Amino acid sequence: MNIDFESPVTVLSGCGKKRAEHLKVLGIENIGQLLRHFPRGYQNRGDVKPIDKSSVGIQGAYVLTVSSVPVSVRIPGGRTLTKCKGFDGDRSATLVFFNRPYVKDILNVGCTFRFWGKLSEGKTGFELFPSAIEPITDGRELKKLIPIYPLTEGITQSFISGIILNALTSLSPGAYKEVLPERIRKALGVCEISEAYKNIHTPENAEMVEIGRNRFIAEELFIFACSVAGAKSGRKGISGKKMDAAKSRLYDFVDSLPYTLTRAQSKVISEIRKDMTGDHPMARLVSGDVGSGKTVCAAAAAYIAVKNGTQCALMAPTEILASQHFRELSGFFEKLNIKCGYLSGSLTAAQKRNVCKKLESGDIDFVIGTHALLSEGVVFKDLGLVITDEQHRFGVFQRAGLTEKGERPHVLVMSATPIPRTLALILCGDLDISVVDELPPGRQPVDTIVIGERHRERLNGFIKAQVESGKQVYIVCPAVENSEEDVEKDESDFIRFYVEVNTEKLPKLKSAVEYEENLRTKVFPQFKTAFIHGRMSGAEKYDIMNRFKNGDIDILVSTTVIEVGVNVPNATLMIVENAERFGLSQLHQLRGRVGRGKDKAYCILVSDASGEKAKERLEIMKKVSDGYKIAKYDLEMRGPGNFINFGSEKSFRQHGAFGFKLAGLCTDTVMLEKCFAEAEKLIADDPGLVSEENALLAKALKKTQGLTVSTIN
Repeated sequence: MNIDFESPVTVLSGCGKKRAEHLKVLGIENIGQLLRHFPRGYQNRGDVKPIDKSSVGIQGAYVLTVSSVPVSVRIPGGRTLTKCKGFDGDRSATLVFFNRPYVKDILNVGCTFRFWGKLSEGKTGFELFPSAIEPITDGRELKKLIPIYPLTEGITQSFISGIILNALTSLSPGAYKEVLPERIRKALGVCEISEAYKNIHTPENAEMVEIGRNRFIAEELFIFACSVAGAKSGRKGISGKKMDAAKSRLYDFVDSLPYTLTRAQSKVISEIRKDMTGDHPMARLVSGDVGSGKTVCAAAAAYIAVKNGTQCALMAPTEILASQHFRELSGFFEKLNIKCGYLSGSLTAAQKRNVCKKLESGDIDFVIGTHALLSEGVVFKDLGLVITDEQHRFGVFQRAGLTEKGERPHVLVMSATPIPRTLALILCGDLDISVVDELPPGRQPVDTIVIGERHRERLNGFIKAQVESGKQVYIVCPAVENSEEDVEKDESDFIRFYVEVNTEKLPKLKSAVEYEENLRTKVFPQFKTAFIHGRMSGAEKYDIMNRFKNGDIDILVSTTVIEVGVNVPNATLMIVENAERFGLSQLHQLRGRVGRGKDKAYCILVSDASGEKAKERLEIMKKVSDGYKIAKYDLEMRGPGNFINFGSEKSFRQHGAFGFKLAGLCTDTVMLEKCFAEAEKLIADDPGLVSEENALLAKALKKTQGLTVSTIN
């Protein structure tokens, strides 16, 4: 039987219908999807250390000889506990197994095994809690690197490793199809696809992993680069809604502002006006540091669009941010006789129908909302401008979904996270770039202080003093509830920091729910406290933020859901618990939530992390206030990333913002630059990717992104 990448997984021995249903949960139905289910890390079982040279609390490999007969006992909860002794040289450890009584039949006295597990120090000596047992016998060489895959219920590591190996041995050499044209593959310096699959799933060493991984990274990034290059190329060849220069004058707009524009804002607005009165559709990114005033630039663009008889839509990634934009902009625009509307998922069906009706009839000039604007029932009378806030949360393809609701509208995107200019040129290659590189006058500098748990009492005293003087306080925790696995999934940090838990023992996570309860019932019962996190409904989050903004809440405990878009001038203190868990750019964003009023503001980073990397990063936060410099440090300190997770079974978070499984836009910048250079050449030579040489690439592009090069615009 011929097996290829389209064959169902049920053709593999050991994979029946029931197992196939479990695999479907992981997005695996055929052989190709199975082989693209990449390891999330590797256990380096070849790095065997003696007990006396190992670190307590760290996962590792140990070769021990069993020295006592295993004994099982019943323990509370209906569980079994099995123990025996093992030794290497002069040191011994107690081997501990929960609910695995069958190990008694495996661990025979005098036999030697390789164990993978965590070493602990018990009352009577070392204890080892193995998750894997491998017998050491003459003539059998044990694998050094063991791939660890993402799992779901009904799927074990041994099963998925087994069927992946089965698939690799069952496929004929001709079944492997090269998505990358040969010329491109060689230009990028990566291996053939068949070698890449072998290296990433059955590596003999770390070098093989990197060779295989780089091949798939190159493919993901090249497809992305082709999408962006196609969009940019296509934009230059079409005409857009050219705005009348006379109708686009901004005298009334500027006169209505309650403040004077900065030089940087004036420059960016001038660039926007020039684009919108030009022959081609505007596609511009406005990037700026926290508090630089990017929103007024977007407001100027909206004013130009409406004054020219078209509509404008502003899309924000969260209801908190969208509702704040609506509150601040609608009041301003009403004075200029511009009718505004709001659309989000939390509105009632009747409210949504009413907004949609007014958009279609033209009774709303400027609509502000969330992803709800992408809904099929949202129809515009004449959409002339699309603004997306938090550019990195939407990307090229969702942006395309909103622009398709108009006839080649102008596009303006804003990024609240400062991006180094060279990186922005790569990430936003389909956009022209404006930078708001000046803060408005009067913006208060925020003093940043790093403290440990031993200063908790003094910190509480400072909180008390701030609230009693009429100020408000943010406290940010990394988790929602009291669980190490309950970290709020937040993709907002464009240049992210992945904590390598195997190299640094980190303090226990603080959680928003328990933290707020402790403040309310024990520490500050006299103050009004509340918590907010991303699992709440839009209406709940809106209500809490509104109460905080109005001064009805003194202390707001939150996850990073408040990272962007929240403007509370009376908040003067930002406390970040477990600060070592956050990226530098993310900490900078959180710090930017305070210092927005006339009073002195502070950001206190609480961390007891002992690792040198964590200390170095927090020192940078103390010394540097420029968001672009911080973003650059963030990128440099993380480097290319360390995919092989030596010693830990905890997974790295994947780079999912653009559909990538392995590639990182900020970690694989060297490869990304190569991909952009080659993609631009390829698109220039074959704009629609119609040649036979590029047929598989065009198919992969359509399958991966749901768009072809010619339809991205």
